Amino acid sequence: MQTCSLCNAISPDEATHCTHCQADLWEFSSRAVALKQMQANPRVTAIRISVANDACPHCYESPRTYPKDAVPVLPHPGCSHANGCRCFYEPVVNEAAIISKVVS
Repeated sequence: MQTCSLCNAISPDEATHCTHCQADLWEFSSRAVALKQMQANPRVTAIRISVANDACPHCYESPRTYPKDAVPVLPHPGCSHANGCRCFYEPVVNEAAIISKVVS
């Protein structure tokens, strides 16, 4: 299931537009917005895809770390879980940049 970042309505994974406000989910789903924010953050060096414990076999193939410009789009088109794709993005942060700002 996808959550619209504009109206918080939930739409099925295969929907391209929000079922409530018709927003483009490729741009305004909560996962798409999170991905864009991570890609724009200079402290984020890579992006990891994590999966739920009971994910489908297709989603279990994707948990790894990707370069910021090569992250697959979620939800996975091949997901077969009854509740939809529940994979999510996690930032990989450059800790040296954080430490240098704290010390300064």
